[in-house]
Amino acid sequence: IVIASGSGVVKAGTVLGKVTASGKFKPSPNAGATGEQVGSAVNIYDVDATSADVSVAAVARGAEVNGKIIVYEATVNDDTKKAAKNAQLAAVGIVVR
Repeated sequence: IVIASGSGVVKAGTVLGKVTASGKFKPSPNAGATGEQVGSAVNIYDVDATSADVSVAAVARGAEVNGKIIVYEATVNDDTKKAAKNAQLAAVGIVVR
């Protein structure tokens, strides 16, 4: 997948969402209207997408991930929001344990 320029340093385990218009991914915020607000992948390793798009490997379907390694975007800041992100991941076959 491609993490969009301007996303900053994206840590391993970060929940990502796909921007509808570009097909690129960004850290998935709690709310939004451009697609990335729906968690649909988990980044596998640290990358710096501050000033350029970065191609990365990610978990995008059919997997179980350890909930202790999941990193949420800053606006996903309470248990209810985290549970909602985990449910979004489950909808694409990524189960957070």
